[in-house]
Amino acid sequence: MGVIGQAAGLFAATNIDDILLLALFFAQGAGRRGAAARVVAGQYLGFLGILAVATAAAFGATFLPAPVLPYLGLLPLALGLRAAWQAWKNHRDGGEDDLAGEHDGGPKALEVAAVTFANGGDNLGVYVPVFATAGAGSMSVYIIVFLALVAVWCAAGRFFATRPVIARALSRWGHLLLPIVLIGLGVLILVEGGAFGLS
Repeated sequence: MGVIGQAAGLFAATNIDDILLLALFFAQGAGRRGAAARVVAGQYLGFLGILAVATAAAFGATFLPAPVLPYLGLLPLALGLRAAWQAWKNHRDGGEDDLAGEHDGGPKALEVAAVTFANGGDNLGVYVPVFATAGAGSMSVYIIVFLALVAVWCAAGRFFATRPVIARALSRWGHLLLPIVLIGLGVLILVEGGAFGLS
């Protein structure tokens, strides 16, 4: 139970910000067929990428050298700028947001995965030393607990996105909030990591 509790605490501490992102993604896909499944698939895909890199690094492999990690902020920044452009274009075209949303079907799995992976730079900084010292058995427990908690996080994000008060707010402001959050996340990753000499 000790390792499971530690794994749960570590996951919660390093992924609390993902609940807001998931709620925004679920709200963006509300009423669109298959959108919730794409959000869940994207979250799992992105998190599996984080776990793969952390596990490999714990065994001495370095797929992503430390100096590269801050540049992952370019992924959410680019997606945020694209979402902002789409929101501005829809507003300029007379509020055809619903029509545009129907055509794009909500968030794409790879977009969610990219944001999840990019947001996982801090996760890697914590997971690698924990995995390196945990041993294969404990590391397996960490990974199983983490993957189970991804489902809990997805359920929590969907829960928040479907509460009437929150759903109304996200429906009204989500098209503005998503780009702001993604751009802010991208800039934060870039600045905190010292990319382009920022800090």
